[in-house]
Amino acid sequence: MDKQLTKAEEQIMQVLWVLEEATVKEVIEQLPNPKPAYNTVSTIIRILETKEFLSHKAIGRGFVYYPIIDKETYTKQSLHKLMNGYFEGSFKSLVSFFVKENNMNVKELESILKEVTKNKSDD
Repeated sequence: MDKQLTKAEEQIMQVLWVLEEATVKEVIEQLPNPKPAYNTVSTIIRILETKEFLSHKAIGRGFVYYPIIDKETYTKQSLHKLMNGYFEGSFKSLVSFFVKENNMNVKELESILKEVTKNKSDD
């Protein structure tokens, strides 16, 4: 999977990752105001199916859509693309950038390091 989502597509995927399956109407209900038009959301969902992020099943005369790419897989792929595209593949450069941009202090960094170390030992 090497496909990226537009902002609108990602917004709809975020809703479907939470709901796990939904109709177009149910997706719209979860979107912030001003709500997009039904046809707009329906078109974006069809694009997401073409990109192989979603699939559907027929329920009565309508369709229920569900993700076929999970959020974790997409997140990992997006982070790798970000790291390779802007930080020459260096995780250290990526982390350093976020530390500088967010004015993190030593205590916060130590907390993150403990969490990373804990997760590594759990593997």
